[in-house]
Amino acid sequence: MRPHIIFFLFFIPFSLINFSTNKFLVNGYCFGHERSLLLHLKNNLIFNPEKSSKLVHWNQSDDDCCQWHGVTCKDGHVTALDLSHESISKGLNDSTALFNLQSLQNLNLAFNDFHSKIPQELYKLQKLRYLNLSNAGFEGHVPKEIFHLKSLVSLDLSSSITSHHRSRLNLENSNIAMLVQNLTDITELYLDGVAISAGGEEWGRALSSLEGLHVLSMSSCNLSGPIDSSLAKLSSLSFLKLSHNNLSSIVPYSFANFSNLTMLNLSSCGLNGFFPKDIFQIQTLKLLDISYNQYLHGSFPDFPPHSSLHYLNLSNTNFSGSVPNTISNIKHLSTIDLSYCQFNGTLPKSMSKLTKLLYLDLSSNNLTGPLPSFNMSKNLTYISIFLNHLSGDLPSEHFEGLNNLVSVNLGFNYFNGTLPFSVLKLPYLRELKLPYNQLSGILGEFDNASSSVLEILDLTSNNLQGPIPLSVFNLKALRFIQLSYNKFNGTIKLDIIRRLSNLTILGLSHNNLFIDVNFKYHHDLSPFPKMKILMLDSCKLREIPSFLRNQSTLLSIHLSENKIEGLIPTWIWQLDSLITLNLSRNNLTGMEGSVLNFSSNILMGDFSYNKLQGPISVIPKYAIFLDYSSNRFSSIIPPDIGNNLPFIRLLFLSDNNFQGQIHESFCNASTLNLLDLSHNNFVGTIPKCFAALSSSLKMLNLGGNKLQGHIPNTMFQNSCALRFLNLNDNLLGSTIPKSLVNCQELQVLNLGKNALTGKFPCFLRKISTLRVMILSSNMFHGSIECPNSIGDWKMLHIADLASNNFSGTLSAGLLNSWKAMMRDEDKLGPEFGNLFFDIVDIFHPTRFKDVLRSLNKLLAMKVAKLVANMSQSILDQAYADGNSILADLVRYQDSITIVNKGQQMKLVKIQSAFTYMDVSNNYLEGPIPNELMQFKALNALNLSHNAFMGHIPSSVGNLKNLESMDLSNNSLNGEIPQELSSLYFLEYMNLSFNHLVGRIPLGTQIQSFDADSFEGNEGLCGSPLTKICSDNGMPPPASETSHSQNESSIDWSFLSMELGFIFGFGVFILPIICHKKLRLWYSKHVDEMLYKFIPQLDFVYEQHQGKRYRTLRWRY
Repeated sequence: MRPHIIFFLFFIPFSLINFSTNKFLVNGYCFGHERSLLLHLKNNLIFNPEKSSKLVHWNQSDDDCCQWHGVTCKDGHVTALDLSHESISKGLNDSTALFNLQSLQNLNLAFNDFHSKIPQELYKLQKLRYLNLSNAGFEGHVPKEIFHLKSLVSLDLSSSITSHHRSRLNLENSNIAMLVQNLTDITELYLDGVAISAGGEEWGRALSSLEGLHVLSMSSCNLSGPIDSSLAKLSSLSFLKLSHNNLSSIVPYSFANFSNLTMLNLSSCGLNGFFPKDIFQIQTLKLLDISYNQYLHGSFPDFPPHSSLHYLNLSNTNFSGSVPNTISNIKHLSTIDLSYCQFNGTLPKSMSKLTKLLYLDLSSNNLTGPLPSFNMSKNLTYISIFLNHLSGDLPSEHFEGLNNLVSVNLGFNYFNGTLPFSVLKLPYLRELKLPYNQLSGILGEFDNASSSVLEILDLTSNNLQGPIPLSVFNLKALRFIQLSYNKFNGTIKLDIIRRLSNLTILGLSHNNLFIDVNFKYHHDLSPFPKMKILMLDSCKLREIPSFLRNQSTLLSIHLSENKIEGLIPTWIWQLDSLITLNLSRNNLTGMEGSVLNFSSNILMGDFSYNKLQGPISVIPKYAIFLDYSSNRFSSIIPPDIGNNLPFIRLLFLSDNNFQGQIHESFCNASTLNLLDLSHNNFVGTIPKCFAALSSSLKMLNLGGNKLQGHIPNTMFQNSCALRFLNLNDNLLGSTIPKSLVNCQELQVLNLGKNALTGKFPCFLRKISTLRVMILSSNMFHGSIECPNSIGDWKMLHIADLASNNFSGTLSAGLLNSWKAMMRDEDKLGPEFGNLFFDIVDIFHPTRFKDVLRSLNKLLAMKVAKLVANMSQSILDQAYADGNSILADLVRYQDSITIVNKGQQMKLVKIQSAFTYMDVSNNYLEGPIPNELMQFKALNALNLSHNAFMGHIPSSVGNLKNLESMDLSNNSLNGEIPQELSSLYFLEYMNLSFNHLVGRIPLGTQIQSFDADSFEGNEGLCGSPLTKICSDNGMPPPASETSHSQNESSIDWSFLSMELGFIFGFGVFILPIICHKKLRLWYSKHVDEMLYKFIPQLDFVYEQHQGKRYRTLRWRY
């Protein structure tokens, strides 16, 4: 046995040596010349050794290059070279070494910074199968030689759209079909970010020849559409990405036949039409992203069992319908983003079964009902369902066990009940956002506040009450506290925020809090945090907090409604970062010291409703919003204010004491969208130069001044953007300029209380958007009819034509065109809210970046620089909370004065549903048109002081929403229709001084009116009048006694008549004949007396020699 053992011991080491040698021959020990080529390549590359993880380790003393980082060999030849992420720059200076590696099959140069063109010599690497040049900094035209690499299986030339490189790769002006025809073996093609600029048919048909393609990624390639149907030939596709192109196309139904598809990304492609439902049912599909296609419609199908979807993003599309119960079949779903769509209905309880869920965003839809529980989704980190219509309470058990939850955003809904205490205990929660709901009760204490990681706490605009728990100010990580618009009470010393060193935003406005700002500053205490936004409106401050003067990073200060007295301090204008300042509704009287030389960066300033006086001396040159209204200012320094506000959008100077003419410099403020100069003492004419603002000015209010002359015809150009025009209560004359029809977006026209003349402005019917038309108290004449005019006032719901000289009958044709007044709420439902005017079109309550987009580039850069250190989440939340404030700034709500319920009243905010018609104090005649009784939405109707005659139409019962009706001082006759008693909302009615007869109808509404509502109608009887009706429903005839007395006194009457004639003729009649004024006085008052005592007489109106006369005529 011993020889065998010896042989065995000898054979084992020999075998090991032999095996090692074979391995060496198969896998590596590179050939010397290829090692030399690699070293030569390294020496000619410029790279950063500190960032290199491969090249820096290539060592000349190491003979085996196959062991070098990034190098792979086979049979001693280099077959793969990975130089990705090596910080290589300035190109391949001497590339001969690289292209002599003839066995190279895989080359990866991704994520470098070459800043050069792709070398043409790549075609020499004919064995190359995998080429990755993604994000390598190559630029210029892609050499066609690359497409001669016939062995290529994978080609990646992609670059990210955030690339900082000066120029991008391009294949423009290339024949794509010719380029790809040699790539017969290609299975993966990545061209993201390569500028191709080809039409749908060209690139679609060229790529359809690559039938073995598994991956096609061409995002941000400047491709245009439509998507060609020939792509259906790519039946092996598993990955398709065409995002960020302008395809303007439908999604072909043939895409549903890609049975191997695992990833489909068509986001931001300008897609339209309806998305094929069958794509949702592809069994292999794991990722679907069709977000940011706002014209793409669609709805969910019933999801099949065993769906593979992990990621679903439909955000910012026009998808609608409900979320189906079968969504629970997508058991692997980890991300759902359906934000900013049109989904409606309730959320199915089956969503609770999505146990793999990590990210859920259903924001900005029309979802209703309760919030389902997600407490089985233990890995859930993010949930956002803000800006919907969800309601009900938030059970604490919904959030129990969600220990990985980082962000909760359920704001802008209708949740009620108390704040779930389990949310306050989540260990990793950083963002808690529940603003604009109806939560009530007391805010509980935060457990383990000192160890909490909570950064954002937003409970704005709820009904929370009681004191704010002190533990809030122990949440050390807090950067954002917003508790405004609640019912919190108690006293808070503001220096408590020193505990919160990271705090940047604090909002405590509009509660019942007393914020104590009288504290001593101690240097040994912690400093105040560096604030960005401070909102302390209506906090009983009574003074501006002095610590703010050292807050150099402040962006926004809101201190309105605090009864702050005295002067605005000088230091407030010296805060360089300050862009928003609201000191409105205080008792401020002026500015401290001289501020003429200060250069403020304020963009938005509100100083309205104070007692500021003298000249306006602070004109921030960057301002886009300025409100100095409701003060006591008398002048402006400098007077050419318009030349000093190059960016101004909204300017309020109303309700002050400004005098003189309107300065023409206002016309130089070319960005102006809103100008309110109302209720001052401006005189002179309206500047003709306002024509220069025609395309930008959306709201102009010059009412309540002393302006004279005519309204300039040149003021309203073809590009007129006006939505609101108020010239009410001035001294303007002449006619309404016909150029006003150029203002095709006009909604409110208020020209009342002037001296305007002319006929009814039928040409305004061409403005179909008109909702409010006030022409009262002018000198318009003629009939109210438009027989030959084109157009329709289908939106008009307030028409005030009172106190003019209109005559004739009300035109049935014109009334039929006022469609909004015919709105039937029983069928269409009520229209809620107030009428407002969007002054800034881009306003959208979503993200902070929308604000920047709306600004001038210079201002946007300034703001972006100031907020550079603030997180996007905090900026977005601050903007979302400020949405209601911002909406008030960019939406103008006007007030108008009308006569309603017998009294003059001011509508501070015009309700969209308020419908009003007033033609009183004119010379209108004829019967009340039946067409008027179609105005089912009418709230107030005033036809008083005219000459309407005939019966009150029985169809008046159609006016179910009528609250006020005045038909007084006309010539109406007949009985009061019983249908009036069915108008249950009627609060005011005046039928006085007509010729109505019969019994006043019985009914709770009518019986509640005073007798004054029926006086001057001798033929009426019954409650509330004291005159009792007879059995036939008429007033009783004169009594027998009275009749016999009359008979016995006939002779005395005859004698009295003779004596009266003689006496009257001598003493009274002769002076009247001789004196003109007495003659006119007598004619008027005797006519009135005869009209009252002789029922058969009635007034009629006649035209004679261009003048209008009222005379008595016998009524037949």
